[in-house]
Amino acid sequence: MSERFPRPAGGPLLRRRELIRAAGASLVLLVSPVGRAFAAGISVLAVRVWPAADYTRVAIESRLPLKYSHFTVKNPERLVVDMEGVEFDSVLESLSTKVSPDDPNIKLLRAGRFKPGIVRLVMELKQEVKPQVFVLPPVGEYGHRLVLDVYPLEPPDPLAQLIGKVDAQAQGAGPAAPATERPSVAESETRVERPRGGKPVVDRLVTIMLDPGHGGADPGAVGRSGGCEKHVTLAIAKRLKAKIDAEPNMRAVLTRDTDFFVPLQMRVQKARRIQADLFVSIHADAFTRPDANGSSVFALSESGASSSAARYLAQKENAADLIGGVNIDVKDPVLARTLLDLSQTATISDSLKLGRAVLDEIGGINRLHKPQVEQAGFAVLKAPDIPSILVETAFISNPEEERRLNDDAYQNKMAEAIIAGIRKYFAKNPPLAKSRLAKVF
Repeated sequence: MSERFPRPAGGPLLRRRELIRAAGASLVLLVSPVGRAFAAGISVLAVRVWPAADYTRVAIESRLPLKYSHFTVKNPERLVVDMEGVEFDSVLESLSTKVSPDDPNIKLLRAGRFKPGIVRLVMELKQEVKPQVFVLPPVGEYGHRLVLDVYPLEPPDPLAQLIGKVDAQAQGAGPAAPATERPSVAESETRVERPRGGKPVVDRLVTIMLDPGHGGADPGAVGRSGGCEKHVTLAIAKRLKAKIDAEPNMRAVLTRDTDFFVPLQMRVQKARRIQADLFVSIHADAFTRPDANGSSVFALSESGASSSAARYLAQKENAADLIGGVNIDVKDPVLARTLLDLSQTATISDSLKLGRAVLDEIGGINRLHKPQVEQAGFAVLKAPDIPSILVETAFISNPEEERRLNDDAYQNKMAEAIIAGIRKYFAKNPPLAKSRLAKVF
């Protein structure tokens, strides 16, 4: 009788030992955490959705890395993601409840067992999108993450929106409808305040980009009472925007106006797209010791940090992309040129002047952690042609300052101090007329 499989050499005793060894190895695999996970299916720990006009992010978190494939379907627009070896549990069953009705990009999110060993996730879309699907390794409090970013095929143009709002307000027509086309260079001329006949007339509008730090998957520093830096920075930035918009010669734009993650380089890119005159990034500091306190202002340094504390803070803030998660395979050559531009000496000088003016005003409402503007290699301050500062409003790791940071009155005082510093800066350093060549990217 012929044998379908050859017998191992060495006789019955050796064959028996090999069988016992193989069985033992299988048993070890089954009782180990990894083995049990694969046998039962990888469990999904959480699904988080952050909607925004810029893009919507869906993050699927698990203890083990997920194997996946994805494709898009037309008529209607859908993004389909197949996940291998995933346990279909209550987290995935509840996907339909994760999407807000006012999400600008996603209509519905659902999942189900597609075939043995495969769970299929279907994202029904409100418009045609450019999807980015990628994985992130564990970092901080997060495990492995499968990230689904859906970008509108025609992203909103912040410059067009800003100009539309300004024109509508000037005509008394209320909020303008979203602009569908980018205005010409001539149409995008802003206005500067000059006295005529004793009355100020706005000839060029000063544009200030406000950058609430962190957001979405990146909470920033977390206080002892559970307060998150991302919420504090957004609250202060919105108050500051309202005060800037009330000025006759200024308008403000936010890098984010809701709770979503914006990569550091994209924050710089947004400021350059609207041809901002200033960039102000708002944060709340943290340290291992709860007694650390005070406010600080930072500018960019090309030659190294001005102190070890500044170096530490820059490293911590620059790590935001690791926590929030970016697709490193996507490269923007325009942005790359921006970040590699070395012609920043004059801009850094103006940044220090702006920082000094803001620091003097902040010192009137809170103790200063350092009496001078510090410098370090903050990625978010690297626009080569825009004076940029980073304001640490207080230490959220200090219980007393955490309470103040979440207080409406203190938030309002901080916003008033920052705009007072901006006014003081422009009084001594009036903005120059924008070069038409500089507006062409």
